[in-house]
Amino acid sequence: MSQKPTRIVVVGGVAAGMSAAARARRLDERAQIIVFEKDRYVSFANCGLPYHISGDIRDREDLLVVTPDDLSRRLNLEVYTEHEVIRIDRVAKTVKVRDQRNDSVLKEHYDKLILATGATPLRPSMPGVDHPYIFTLRNIPDMDAIKAVVDAGVFSAIVVGGGYIGVEMAEALRRRGLRVDLVEQSDQIMASLDPEMSRDLAYHMESYGVHVTLGKGVREFRGEDGRVEVRLDEDDVRFADMAILAVGVRPEVKLAREAGLEIGRCGGIRVDVHMRTSDPSIYAAGDAVEVRDAITGEWTLMPLAGPANRQGRIAADHIFGRESRYRRSQGSSILKVFDMTGGGTGVSEKSLRRAGIHYRKVYVHPNGHAAYYPGTHPMHLKLLFTADSGHLLGAQAVGFDGVDKRIDVLATAIHAGMTVYDLEELELSYAPPYGSAKDPVNIAGFVAANLLRGDVTPWYAEEWPALAEQGGVLIDLRTAKEFAAWSIPGAINIPIGELRGRIDELDEYRDNGLYLYCLSGFRSYLGVRQLTQNGFKRVYNLSGGVKTFMAYHHNPLVSGRPGGPWISYAEDRAGGPGISVI
Repeated sequence: MSQKPTRIVVVGGVAAGMSAAARARRLDERAQIIVFEKDRYVSFANCGLPYHISGDIRDREDLLVVTPDDLSRRLNLEVYTEHEVIRIDRVAKTVKVRDQRNDSVLKEHYDKLILATGATPLRPSMPGVDHPYIFTLRNIPDMDAIKAVVDAGVFSAIVVGGGYIGVEMAEALRRRGLRVDLVEQSDQIMASLDPEMSRDLAYHMESYGVHVTLGKGVREFRGEDGRVEVRLDEDDVRFADMAILAVGVRPEVKLAREAGLEIGRCGGIRVDVHMRTSDPSIYAAGDAVEVRDAITGEWTLMPLAGPANRQGRIAADHIFGRESRYRRSQGSSILKVFDMTGGGTGVSEKSLRRAGIHYRKVYVHPNGHAAYYPGTHPMHLKLLFTADSGHLLGAQAVGFDGVDKRIDVLATAIHAGMTVYDLEELELSYAPPYGSAKDPVNIAGFVAANLLRGDVTPWYAEEWPALAEQGGVLIDLRTAKEFAAWSIPGAINIPIGELRGRIDELDEYRDNGLYLYCLSGFRSYLGVRQLTQNGFKRVYNLSGGVKTFMAYHHNPLVSGRPGGPWISYAEDRAGGPGISVI
């Protein structure tokens, strides 16, 4: 007698749910697989929603990945949209489902249940938040509603929240010609990045006309002559034709909680490495679950499409006897902001501090590809690593070209447990339009390894002005022309080409500590090597140079446009033809 086919019920579609259902079918042709999705669309590209509003993706249908008919025909899946699972009976192994089209209720039995309930946008409880022209963006109907208002000819918008959706929507609306205010309660946009990295993106948004306000929260909304009035802290009042709430998402765990499944301290469904919940017959995947951070080991929420797809696949694997495991979340992500790109992988410096993990860091500003080939600009790359072995902990990059490539390489390196010394040796593809003989990843490895080997001791932008107040002497090794345009207050200018002949001028400062800097850190690195080999003991190099300094301390030279108003200096050729820059 043949074994009864496994009956799998999947609650929720999109990334995690449909990945689980499709993988289950590939593993067992006989299984009965039923998917219930409460919305009208079971599989769509929700990361592409802002780009349809902006007009970059013109055809709405391009966002619809597959339809229920496609899934039935290709994979023999039973897919029911506008069907909301409202209760789980773990003892009877049944789910109660409400058909939203006619309000009828049905009951469905399962052998294995997969919860892919996702997350819902936060809509803070405050006066006026239900104004009809205040929107959130999570699904196709949300997108349609926002686009309809924009298409009707509104002139202004306020975006509340500076995360992925907030930044993407600010760009989308600005590209549509609206006057856009972006308001973020914290002191930075893009909380997944460290503040000095996110500031480059904020400057760039401002250069495109987005008015960025940081450090102010929303107190209430009001309606005024059909417009939205937004009252911020410090009695700051803004008016706009519409508002977008993008203040984060909350795991959708109501169904799981009512069923008595374990909910973690971060508010997500607690699962094991096989994506099983506290009930071995029930699995969960995607934005609704908690996962372990790959570096700190702490439980966290990671609402990203890549992990959701893998988790759904792992759940299906385990149901059919495969020992697939989820190896924690690394948080690799990337964002387009007008002409710039910002991304990161692993943990941020903020997270390392919270976790009490000892680390070191470096900043570099290499070009996206060979400087002599048109179309490249310096990127801002930050590397975090352990203080003893040099194992990689995290990386962030912001720039105009090649950022995605470097983040992906570094994400792979972190996943593989590599060190900064391994980065020195990576053999990466090179041709002038795509990279450099010394790739930015190699350069980051060189600089980090130099630090750990003791060839250079860094100082950091956040240490100013305290170090000057403690008697430190700032030495600017840029040209006189660069120095005249702008310098760190109190610095002495000795161009790198003159340093060897003027070392005697620094004798009186031998006991003070010499804090060298240049545009990006290379000339000052050369200066450190010269001075230390001439008997100076306390010599330090500003990591990332003036470019990183300006990400901490805003000044008139800052620009979000490619290149910025810098005085040109070919630092990558400072040593002369054929001489290594590291």
